[in-house]
Amino acid sequence: MRTIDLAVRTANLQELLRLATEDNVTVRTPEGREFILVELDSFEHELARTRQNQELMELLDQRSAETKTYTLEQVREKLGL
Repeated sequence: MRTIDLAVRTANLQELLRLATEDNVTVRTPEGREFILVELDSFEHELARTRQNQELMELLDQRSAETKTYTLEQVREKLGL
């Protein structure tokens, strides 16, 4: 993934789109906000990219490993409903 810091250099939309055809692009504004620019070509391709996100996959693995369950009544009680 390539990062373009707009506080350091300027880039027009056409240039950013061209870069996004080669690789995912993170655009960082001078205020520090970040955006990801990715070319969407097909659902399967996006799914493959998501699966490559190791941090997300680890989070999903952790959540799927949780074995404790709650009854609806327990959830209502916990939420004060």
